[in-house]
Amino acid sequence: MLDGFINVYKEQGYTSFDVVAKLRGILKQKKIGHTGTLDPLAEGVLLVCLGQATKLSELLTQKDKEYECVMLLGKTSDTEDISGTILTESETIPGEADIKTAVESFRGTYDQIPPMYSAIRKNGKKLYELARQGVIIDREPRKVEIHEIDVRSIEHDRVTFYVKCSKGTYIRSLCRDIGEKLGCGALMEKLIRTGVREFSVSDSLTLKEIEALRDTGRLLQHVIPLDYFLKDMPSFYVRKDKEKLLKNGNLLQPSDFTEERLETDRLIRVYTGQGVFMALYRYQTEKKAYVPYKMFLG
Repeated sequence: MLDGFINVYKEQGYTSFDVVAKLRGILKQKKIGHTGTLDPLAEGVLLVCLGQATKLSELLTQKDKEYECVMLLGKTSDTEDISGTILTESETIPGEADIKTAVESFRGTYDQIPPMYSAIRKNGKKLYELARQGVIIDREPRKVEIHEIDVRSIEHDRVTFYVKCSKGTYIRSLCRDIGEKLGCGALMEKLIRTGVREFSVSDSLTLKEIEALRDTGRLLQHVIPLDYFLKDMPSFYVRKDKEKLLKNGNLLQPSDFTEERLETDRLIRVYTGQGVFMALYRYQTEKKAYVPYKMFLG
């Protein structure tokens, strides 16, 4: 079984779940997940967790993501993108200066109402299930942050822009809100996730490429190690005579490490003396010991 992460290029037409399902077949292992859903219309970087890495998925979904979006002005749809039913059309398209000002005005924090066609649950039902039944309900706005947003090109009613944003931001809804601000309406025509953390679309692998690498025995070279994304956590190495305690998930005393020290405010990475990553621990003052947070065994 492979343990680690792989930078997958999700192609248009696939759901994120489709990618995971296909990878389970290609890699012949069940334990696979992903760190952030992409709509079927969208493509680009989908960071996939393999084996033990699935235990870290919630730590990685919190991270910022980068996109390149093509927004179509003068139309709105029920899904807020080009795949939906067109609701309104306008022939009046603002000038380039107004478009650029409107787009870049969303830089910063704002309250975004998520789309009806989303997997958010309301009273036990997913919003897209209600939407398909023709039921439209009020949605609570969610605070999102647009760290960077820059217009790349404007060709009459098509606007290409780059955006770096926080977890939970819907780019479809950002297009909708820009369209409302311009007074002409807008929808998302194309979306590419260009980056997640330091991983870019240029380094991502399609499912066919992953299959070819598997067949030639070179796939492991493209699997990112379990502890790669945990570099901001301090690393501790257990003394050889205390490794059994670690492998059994027992409490660890500061004196059980090769270097005795206290780290009370954050998670720590714990390794064997040979440098094998085994667990995340956290210090508990009341127990005067490090307690296991996540174990990465078998």
